[in-house]
Amino acid sequence: RGLGLGSAKVLLARGGRVVAFSRRPSPETERLEKESSGGFQFLPGDLSDVAGLKNLVKTVEREIGPIAGLINNAGMTVEALLVLQSEEDISRVIDLNLKGTLMLTREVTKHMMVRRFGRVVTISSVTGIRGYKGTVPYSSAKAGLLGMTRALARELGGRNITVNAVCPGYMETDMVNDMNPQQLKQIVRRTPLGRAGQVEDVAGVVAFLLSDDARFISGQTIIVDGGLTC
Repeated sequence: RGLGLGSAKVLLARGGRVVAFSRRPSPETERLEKESSGGFQFLPGDLSDVAGLKNLVKTVEREIGPIAGLINNAGMTVEALLVLQSEEDISRVIDLNLKGTLMLTREVTKHMMVRRFGRVVTISSVTGIRGYKGTVPYSSAKAGLLGMTRALARELGGRNITVNAVCPGYMETDMVNDMNPQQLKQIVRRTPLGRAGQVEDVAGVVAFLLSDDARFISGQTIIVDGGLTC
């Protein structure tokens, strides 16, 4: 859904081949599979299942083809003050947004290192750069992804693998549907471009970072927020 689906559509339109996974398919992924003439494939997978991730990556490499680019696009949050969040809620947010992303990136980059080529693009968030009330575990995880990006860029640069992060601002996706409307209006008022982001605003940046035009960009964080954090 959201940015993941939008990025897949942009890459398909540019002639790419896309494999996506989540716990279950959606009407959108089923439609893409039918319309893309083999360019898009969906596989069931759970980012919290480390053993399953290993098998998923092996399946893609063996049955579909070498993974040239990885988009880490996991995202879930529980909006509440930290003192009101349960240990289970905190663990779920950290495990999915940070640990699961680390584990998947580890499995994919093993293959990239052998081939001495790859692109890793991780979706973080402006909440990982600026503090926002009610998002402490989510902000912590997304900030961790920025550290992962910088450190991994140094580890993998010698193998011709670039590693970058994209930090979207508040976008018109399912993740903001549950926000307080007044809070969202306040964020839009503080945004110099005067609106919430759209999926297309970010998906084009993701596609660029996967392209050959970005071959000398690594370890960077690209903020796409309409000027909110400037």
